[in-house]
Amino acid sequence: MRNSFAGVAAAVLVLSLAGHANAADGKAVYSSACAMCHATGAMGAPKTGDKARWAPLIKSGMDSLYNNTLKGKGAMPPKGGKVDLSDADVKAAVDYIVSQSK
Repeated sequence: MRNSFAGVAAAVLVLSLAGHANAADGKAVYSSACAMCHATGAMGAPKTGDKARWAPLIKSGMDSLYNNTLKGKGAMPPKGGKVDLSDADVKAAVDYIVSQSK
């Protein structure tokens, strides 16, 4: 009984931390790696929150947005130039930008 309780408790903790970490990490990654261009529109980057600019990008699908961000597009280098970021961190930042731009 003790082992099964410990296993369930550990699973709940991991799941709750994973959900919380993604939301926090996305905003943190955005602030450190994306905001320089996406907050200002530098080099033609669509500004975070600009619903008109983001609408067609969001309509293209999350897989397209993730792929463009991971591989680079136009003036944006792969992973926004922060190649040390994990793919999951980059995707969390994309999720954050999309959530602010719908």
